[in-house]
Formats: sequence, C-alpha cells, structure tokens
Amino acid sequence: MSGQGSGAGSNTELRDFLRSRRARITPQDAGLAPQPGTRRVPGLRREEVAQLAGVSVDYYVRLERGRHVNVSENVLDALARALNLNDTERDHLFAVARPARSRRRPIPPQRVRPGLYQVLESLPGIPASVVGRRLDVLATNRMGRALIADFDQRPHRERNMARYMFLDPGARELYRDWEMSARSTVAALHRYAGRYPDDPQLAELIGELSVRDTDFRRWWADHDVFRHTYGYKRLRHPVVGDLTLDYESLTVTGDPEQSLGLYTAAAGSASEQALRLLASWVSDPVPPAQPDPAPAADRPG
Repeated sequence: MSGQGSGAGSNTELRDFLRSRRARITPQDAGLAPQPGTRRVPGLRREEVAQLAGVSVDYYVRLERGRHVNVSENVLDALARALNLNDTERDHLFAVARPARSRRRPIPPQRVRPGLYQVLESLPGIPASVVGRRLDVLATNRMGRALIADFDQRPHRERNMARYMFLDPGARELYRDWEMSARSTVAALHRYAGRYPDDPQLAELIGELSVRDTDFRRWWADHDVFRHTYGYKRLRHPVVGDLTLDYESLTVTGDPEQSLGLYTAAAGSASEQALRLLASWVSDPVPPAQPDPAPAADRPG
C-alpha cells in the first residue's frame, strides 16, 4: 500500500494518483490545441496540467512529488477540473492531498445494530448483506449467503469481499464479468485507503493480495478509485443458473463506513424466476445465522 506519511516528500499516494490521472487524459480531452512533434508521455505533460490548473509549473511539480501538505481547496478544485476527475476521484484527491487531517487515531470497531440484523432477516426473497471497512462482510441474510458465499461459515479473517474475489476460485466461476467486478473491488479498496492510510488491517490485506494474485497487484498500481452505489451484476449460479441482478448500496445510518447491499431482479424476467427458485431452495428449516458476539472490526483481518 502506498504510504502517505505526514512529512514533506513522503506523500507517495498523492504522487502516484496525480501521475496516473495525468497519464489518462489527452491534450485533446483537456481542450488544448495540438502541438507539433512526437509526445514522450501518454497523457498530459506536467506543464500542461499546471497551465490548466492556473498554477506555476514548479508548484505543480512539487505537488506531484508529494511535497505540498498544505495545498488549498481552490488548487485542488482546479486540479480536479484540469484532470477531468469524477466526483469519487475528486474526493480521493482531497483525502490524499491532506494527510495531516488523519489521524493516526485508533479506528473504532464496527458493530452491526441488532435492528439491522432484523432488517436482513425480514427480506426473505432478497439477497442482502452489510459490508464495512476494507470490504469486510459484517452480516448477510440467508439469500445473500446462498447467492454469493456463506461468509458466516468462514474464519473471521476470510469474511472479506476482496479476499473472496481474488483468493476463492468460486468467485471466478460465479461472476460472469469477473474482471469488471474484481477491478471495481480493487478500486473500492483504494478509495478506502485514501481515507485510512494508517489502517494496519488494510495494509495486511493489500500485502497479502499483492503477493498472492498478479491481477490484484497490477490493478492496485493503476490507482483507480470507485464507490459502490448502484449497478448490475451478471452471475452464473451453480444452482439456479444465469442471473442479471440490479444492486443498490445504501449507507447505513450512524456509520458511513457500513453499507447495506441489496440485489433485485427486473419484474417478469428470467432472473426474477431464478431468484424465486433460489428462495425456495433455501427455505428449508435451517436456523438463521445469529449475530456474532464479537464486533467485526475487533476480529483479525
């Protein structure tokens, strides 16, 4: 995981993020007039970013090297516009450009409210889960366990969507668009890392996945960031076959680092019929999982 220390010259996450965004935008995309000759860089030059942002070249060079920790909000806004950052990328830029705001404070444990467990169990036909920091799976309902994986039966350390996505062979079988889902998983972790660079459990997770999976290591170096909000997933379930499901990720009241994920299918679709079949398959009288007495964030991993 890239470091973000508080001293001048140590903000490698800011450096790498700016370089990666600069490499992805062409002069034409930025509205600059074509220049004669061969370009030696895939995207914008540093001086072009400085021009677009209205800062001096020297200032931008120092900023890209991670040597400015007191950069103003106006400059960050100008850089976000110059680099055509989306809202998630802009928020990430602000987070990594101001490491002095962090922290080095203990990260409080996450607890799923009893009422939220009741919500999960009150949705018998809808796969649902609560995901927390580092993409830790904090809770699931019966349909969620049947659709994706039974995280309740796994060791606490392995109840994590990133570990599942990259280290469980079943994930590559389940997700018909595995690469797209896996890349968004990496990007979601990177977004979290921008806000919590000193999380030791995150550092352990990134280190393990980087060593064990070449795809993860390569995509982590891209410095993409992503926030799960809504979209769709194409799955190939071993029991009910192919499904295309819409998902909604809702922030949990009282803890913005927890999200409630819900999967639904279009009315009248084959996927809706498949979900009903899955609900019938899991409706055997098996006792529902009880809340784990240990808070998820107090567990290793």
